Amino acid sequence: MGRSKFILGLLTLVTIGMIIGSLFQLEFIHRLEVPSGVSHWENDKEAATLRLGFVKPEVMSWSPRIILFHNFLSTEECDYLKALSRPRLQTSTVVDAKTGKGVKSEVRTSSGMFLSSEERKFPIIQAIERRIAVYSQIPAENGELIQVLRYEVSQQYRPHHDYFSDTFNLKRGGQRVATMLMYLNDEVEGGETHFPMAGDGQCSCGGEMVRGICIKPNKGDAVLFWSMGLNGESDHNSLHGGCPVLKGEKWSATKWMRQKATY
Repeated sequence: MGRSKFILGLLTLVTIGMIIGSLFQLEFIHRLEVPSGVSHWENDKEAATLRLGFVKPEVMSWSPRIILFHNFLSTEECDYLKALSRPRLQTSTVVDAKTGKGVKSEVRTSSGMFLSSEERKFPIIQAIERRIAVYSQIPAENGELIQVLRYEVSQQYRPHHDYFSDTFNLKRGGQRVATMLMYLNDEVEGGETHFPMAGDGQCSCGGEMVRGICIKPNKGDAVLFWSMGLNGESDHNSLHGGCPVLKGEKWSATKWMRQKATY
C-alpha cells in the first residue's frame, strides 16, 4: 500500500513538473519576440532557422495537448514543399491494424507522398526538421519522414488517432508521441482540423457545426498535438480529423514523432 502511494505521488510530481516546464517553455518563446516582429538575433543562423520573433504559439487545449504555432513556416518553405511533392502525389492510405501496412480507405480520400531519406538532408528540410525538434522538444532522429498531403473538394480524413493499435509499426521507433501538422496554403474553404474531444464548445467543420475545436488552415501555421498523455499512455482524447474541403485545395505537411530514434 505504501509503495503504491509513493508511486502515485511520484507520478503526480512528474506530471506537475511537465506542465510547469511547458508553461516556462511557452513564456521563453514569447520573450524572444519584439513588437515589430523582428528577432533580437537578426544575424544568428540558429535564430533564423527557428524563426525566432516570428513564430507565435497559442495554446488551444491542455487535454488533449494542442498548441497552434502561427508563422511556423515561411512562405518560401510552404511553396518549396508543395513544388517538391506535387509530381509524386499518389492516393493516400491508412494503416491496417492487423497487418500494419498501408491500405486504401474511404476514411482518407486525399493524395500524398513522403519525402525521401535523401531529401531529408536538403538544407530547407533540415531547417524545418530542426525547428520541429526544438518546438516539440522531441529529438529530430525520433521523427518519421515528412508527408505532404493535398485535399481537393469534398476530400477529407475522418476522425482517427495517430498512435498505432498494431505491433508491426511499433518495432521501429516505438509508439507515436506527437504530431506536427503544417499548413502550406491559403484560399481554401473547409478543410479544418477537428478535435472532437477538445474543449466544450462548437465549431465549423466543413460547413457543419460540430462539438470540439476546429483549426482553420492558414499558410505557414502549424498544429502540434500529443498522441501520448503525460502518464505515458496513448491519449484517446487526441482523436482528430480533416474536415471536408468545400472550395479550393488544402495542402499540408505532417511530421509524426516517436518514442525512440527511427533512423
